[in-house]
Amino acid sequence: MGPMSALTRTEAQLRAQLIDVQHYAVTLDLTGDDDTFDSTTVIRFTARTDADTFIELKPVELRSATLDGNPLDPAALADDRLPLTGLTEGHHELHLDTRMRYSRTGEGLHRFTDPADGHTYVYSQMFLDDVQRVFPAFDQPDLKAVFEFTVTAPAHWTVLANGITTRTGDAPDGSGAGIWKSAPTPLISTYLAAVAAGPWHSIRTQHAGLPFGIHCRQSLAPHMDVDADEILSITKDCFDRYQEKFTEPYPFDSYDQAFVPEFNAGAMENPGLVTFRDELIFRSAVTDTERQSRAMVIAHEMAHMWFGDLVTLAWFDDIWLNESFAEYMGYQTLTEATRFTDTWTDFGVTRKPWGYDADQRPSTHPVAPAPEDVPDTASALLNFDGISYAKGASVLRQLVAWLGEKDFLAGINTHFARHKFANASLDDFVDSLATHTERDVRAWADIWLRTTGIDTLTPRVEESEGRPDSAPGWTLTVDRRGSRPHHIAVGVYDRDPVDGRFLELRELLDLDIPSDEVISVTGPRPALLVLNDVDLTYAKVRLDEHSVETVLRGLAGIPDALTRAVVWNSLRDMVRDGELDPHDYLATAAAHLPEENDLAIVQGVLTFAHTQIAGRYVAPDERTAALATLTTIARDLLRRTEDGSEPGMRLTAVRTLVDSATQPDTIAAWLADDTVPGGPALDPELRWRILGRLAVLGAVGETEIDAALADDTSATGQEGAARCRAALPTPEAKAAAWDRLFHDDSLSNYLFSATAQGFWQPEQAELLTEYVTRYYPDAVALAARRGPAIGEAAGRWAFPAHAVDEANLQAGHACLTDPNILPLLRRKLVDQLDDLARALKTRSPAGSPAGS
Repeated sequence: MGPMSALTRTEAQLRAQLIDVQHYAVTLDLTGDDDTFDSTTVIRFTARTDADTFIELKPVELRSATLDGNPLDPAALADDRLPLTGLTEGHHELHLDTRMRYSRTGEGLHRFTDPADGHTYVYSQMFLDDVQRVFPAFDQPDLKAVFEFTVTAPAHWTVLANGITTRTGDAPDGSGAGIWKSAPTPLISTYLAAVAAGPWHSIRTQHAGLPFGIHCRQSLAPHMDVDADEILSITKDCFDRYQEKFTEPYPFDSYDQAFVPEFNAGAMENPGLVTFRDELIFRSAVTDTERQSRAMVIAHEMAHMWFGDLVTLAWFDDIWLNESFAEYMGYQTLTEATRFTDTWTDFGVTRKPWGYDADQRPSTHPVAPAPEDVPDTASALLNFDGISYAKGASVLRQLVAWLGEKDFLAGINTHFARHKFANASLDDFVDSLATHTERDVRAWADIWLRTTGIDTLTPRVEESEGRPDSAPGWTLTVDRRGSRPHHIAVGVYDRDPVDGRFLELRELLDLDIPSDEVISVTGPRPALLVLNDVDLTYAKVRLDEHSVETVLRGLAGIPDALTRAVVWNSLRDMVRDGELDPHDYLATAAAHLPEENDLAIVQGVLTFAHTQIAGRYVAPDERTAALATLTTIARDLLRRTEDGSEPGMRLTAVRTLVDSATQPDTIAAWLADDTVPGGPALDPELRWRILGRLAVLGAVGETEIDAALADDTSATGQEGAARCRAALPTPEAKAAAWDRLFHDDSLSNYLFSATAQGFWQPEQAELLTEYVTRYYPDAVALAARRGPAIGEAAGRWAFPAHAVDEANLQAGHACLTDPNILPLLRRKLVDQLDDLARALKTRSPAGSPAGS
């Protein structure tokens, strides 16, 4: 299914001035064939004056349409719009009877049959404008209405929706199918309406007088049961904390969380029915950091019940009012209310670099772009990125540090009270904050939210000779490249006098930037000085020369994990900016990760080292040596964790060993023995990971992949097999995988991504040469046929990122001149090509590290 017509902001504004929508009654029949479903909708709305307008829908067939009992011509449907002409002032009722198509790409009403047991599930994903694939709608966020669903579903299915659902009877055809009705919602936007149906495995409870539930497919039931107490505990703890922080009570009648298959995003904040990707129901061993990430997603989506659902953006230029707030509140509330008290460290090493990277690409945009820069829904889709999430949350953290949490929360609660069940903009939010502070919040918003780019803060430290009657000292001046004000902490560290490997905090200095003040401090020059200690602002930080030497020799000895995260980010930025040789980063990782006790830091550093440094920043003939360094780090971590006290660290080490293997013998033995010596025993994730690496190395073939799939017939097993087949180093395997990706449009979104992930391998560069230039025209054609979700996946996973050369860069830039590229794919290509150019610039000549 190709892209739909984009709604312009101007069209939305005109329609919002013309009509007010009161109610949708949506009737879905899910008992038909595997490809389509019946969707009948009754919409009550009011016209404020005599005029014409339109309603959006994307049906297979529009059977009939009536307005106030008068038939409309179905043939008038064009470009996904049905004209409503000759409207008169007053109340109207629109009836539409349609046949819609199920999705296999996670857009609209997605249908999935579980290969493990044959059960079928459907769920909706209406965002951003995909409600039109499920039922007709006046599809824009500021036309809120009440929604009620009536769903006919197979007898053994359960139906979930935004409001509490009840099975009210059986279908009159005698099939035994059930009829389910949902309670009416409060006023919500069209993109937030939701339904999910299937033979769910459900665990239900009550909390704070409301029904809570968690749901997954039957084949995942044993795994959800194991984690149910943790999931529900996190849910309840976050719910209680939000109720304490916010004066507006939770605004919906229930809180269901459905873990659904083949979900494109991490989760979706549908009021009362949050949908999550069901990889968050863990089939295999995970680290505690991964459990924390799941908890953060739960907290993030719950924050949306207020930020986004109760108060909703008026247009998509203010998407940050949804995502930045949910991101900030998710991490902060998790820290306050659960056992995960170090969440900002994980944010610092995983999420914040996402924002930093996005903000240095040509596609960067302000956290709050100007309305004219988001002229339609197609352009709005481009802004769901590291700016709207990670940078926005970082900026809010700086706002809280500058404004104070009490005034910040007071402003938020005023915002909720003023705009509940309605829509709001940046100006509305700033007005709410301004009522609780004398600070110039509007000026702050202009400089932080309306501009792009990252400031860089660099310390200048000079030692001063003491007078005969005074002690020596040192001075600090902070140079700022950029334009934003910053309220930061500066960490001053000395070497531990007992054990010089460790550092101890002398003091934290509060500093406002810009400032002409030269800070004078009595005492010896510190061994380490860290700007933005505790990570309160959004800026790149540099180290003075003396501190760089300390860090390279003693990074693991910094006492606080969040400070270490700031320093690791500084080193990462320096590599990307060409100021630190990639080999030096690897050497620093080898020196300090074996002693690092924060799992988020270990995972973040190893991920950057493997994917970017070993994968792109070092020359091809240096890749084996880079992987050997990562193998050495992993073996050091394995030895450290032999006593079983750090299972997450050990699992991370095992994964790194597998991914970095350049010879098959060791990991093939693990697979044959079904265990790593000393543990862990292999589980499905590790088996497929090992088999995938063996496929890259040419040590297994179709026979072994088929056998593994026979042992694991789950959806995850299907994806693992697709990834392995695409990774095989033969011309026949690559040709077959390419055909599945770009010419066989039957692949679901997940099977497409898995195949793409297996296809490109740095070790197979020569075999893949012909496909690099084929990628660009094939990706453009694919996105035009299959639409935004597959277009985005083609840009993210199917891009030849391993080919760090001018030919690839030039082919990519030539592709960008094609005026017919789907906007979401174009955005992905712009970002990928910028990263490619950075890697090309950063890469040192083979055998000659930069600076030597």
